[in-house]
Amino acid sequence: MNTQEMKNIYKWAWIVLIILAVFLGVKTLASLKDLRDTSPSYNTISVSGEGEVMAVPDLASFTFTVSADANTVDAAQEAVTKKVDAILAELKDLGIEEKDIKTTDYSVWPKYRYETRALYPCTQYSCPPSPGNQVPDGYTANHSVMVKVRDTENAGEALSRAGSAGATNLSGISFTIDDPEKLKSDARALAIKNAREKAEILSDELGVRLVRVVSYSDSSDGGVVPYYREVLGMGGSDIKVVPPTPTLPTGENKIKINVNVTYEIR
Repeated sequence: MNTQEMKNIYKWAWIVLIILAVFLGVKTLASLKDLRDTSPSYNTISVSGEGEVMAVPDLASFTFTVSADANTVDAAQEAVTKKVDAILAELKDLGIEEKDIKTTDYSVWPKYRYETRALYPCTQYSCPPSPGNQVPDGYTANHSVMVKVRDTENAGEALSRAGSAGATNLSGISFTIDDPEKLKSDARALAIKNAREKAEILSDELGVRLVRVVSYSDSSDGGVVPYYREVLGMGGSDIKVVPPTPTLPTGENKIKINVNVTYEIR
């Protein structure tokens, strides 16, 4: 075998070795990736915890509506605006800021009345139905406003002033917490502490050691539940049935958090 033939053999041998090395490298990387993606298995224990926080509401809210009838749109709107402005002046005089007063609805619609025409006279035996039709009968303007009262002790006074100043209707008042996330955070901390205490007791009974948290989830009871009080509605713009200063106990609101924690044990 001459020198050229030996060189060719060595050349093809190196090519085969390079191809084989690349193939083995790709397979090794794929195996490492599969190993990395495999979820490790732990010896674990799972516990639940519950945290509950109570708080006195610090925010009251209610809605009032003013309605007015008139022969023209402009007259109906003017009547409503005059009454709403009077109510807002009373509320602002009570210390309620403009940012806490919000329009929730404003509408104007035509009114109609039904008129009949007696084309056929009635007899002692029958009275034929008379045809009729709707005819325009002016317009109704309606303005609804939501009010937040940050000093809950003034909630009754705010209702009284709104009613006295011409509110046509006052809806139910609710008492809530202005910053419910703070309550949730406090309740969650209590729930986690409760779960940890359960896990420590269980680990002692099992003769194992808690290592670390491997999973966690929580849920709430839906947030701070507002406390509602019904407020008397108005039968008409000239009827004042709201007491001068309603007594509105705020009670307490609560929030509850449930957690589920899984610990690795050894």
